[in-house]
Amino acid sequence: MGAKVVKIALSGYYGFDNSGDEAVLQSILFALEEQGREQGIRIEPIVLSANPEKTSAMYGVQSYHRMRPGPLLSALREADGLISGGGSLLQDATSSKTIPYYLAVLKIAQWLGKPTFIYSQGIGPVNRRMFDGWIRGVFKRCAYISVRDTESAELLGTMRLPRERIAVVPDPVMGLPLRGEAGASGSAEDARTVGVSVRFWNEDRSELEALSRSLAKLLAADSSVRLRFLPFHLPSDEVASQFVIDRLGDHGSRVDMVPGIVHPQDMLAQVAACDLLIGMRLHSLIYAASQYVPMVGISYDPKIDQFLHRLGMKAAASTSRFDADALAQEAAALLDGREAWAASKRAAIEELKAQAQFPAKSIVSFFNK
Repeated sequence: MGAKVVKIALSGYYGFDNSGDEAVLQSILFALEEQGREQGIRIEPIVLSANPEKTSAMYGVQSYHRMRPGPLLSALREADGLISGGGSLLQDATSSKTIPYYLAVLKIAQWLGKPTFIYSQGIGPVNRRMFDGWIRGVFKRCAYISVRDTESAELLGTMRLPRERIAVVPDPVMGLPLRGEAGASGSAEDARTVGVSVRFWNEDRSELEALSRSLAKLLAADSSVRLRFLPFHLPSDEVASQFVIDRLGDHGSRVDMVPGIVHPQDMLAQVAACDLLIGMRLHSLIYAASQYVPMVGISYDPKIDQFLHRLGMKAAASTSRFDADALAQEAAALLDGREAWAASKRAAIEELKAQAQFPAKSIVSFFNK
């Protein structure tokens, strides 16, 4: 007899050309495949995506449109269960519609009698208290709940969800591997590459103006430094990157941007080729950590601080408080001490990589009873 086949639908921010969220999807797919193989089950994913055709082509999976009721219902009826996550799905900072959408997908699956699973989500911020009861009601009916940091677990606790039901695990992207031997070209022997991941946040662009000053200081102080801008969310991060590049003046010959990267393993290879990563995007920092590349975090959201805390680090700046001189100094120090940084963080990073498999293992085990 062949292996037992289990179809699992995946709900997340997929199909929007956001490298971080695509990395979450790729990491979950890899983890489910690996755990299924170890437990003798063949997992067949069904991904809810904003661009089903592109998602199917990129990952070789079945995909349905996430916003069209007919296809969405077809996916949930066909599936044996639903995974919600990972990523920051249940938050109302970017829109008041985000939490109702993801809870509705979970609720429909539960109405259809499908087991539901919360996969390494970052919960919050939740500023509208009416959502607390909605989240509690849906999560109580979930077969498995995991979040990516203790702050998320504590927030769910304030919503009166039993703490013992909530597993705290790393972001799934900590387990994303490089693709074979393929990768970026990396630095020349006489050059050191600093990857830069930026996004728009402040309306007055003050944080990007300050970062421009930091990067100009870094370039002026060290002729071996080259900057490589890595846009994670297309096309907006390309525009934000160009905004900073335009303010670097005479240093332009030592600055480039790698546009159009969508596949997460292609972006991971670019980060792995850097000597340092300066990042606003959470997954740029997670990519760097997974490849033992020192990082300088710029916080615009608690999720940045929460990830850095897991490595015993703090953000060098935030979108509300930005000391351009201090960031440039921290970047220079990390460039000079890359090997020492990697040695000091190796044990913590290895532990996070190992724990990244826990949600997939638990979900596959559920279907292996």
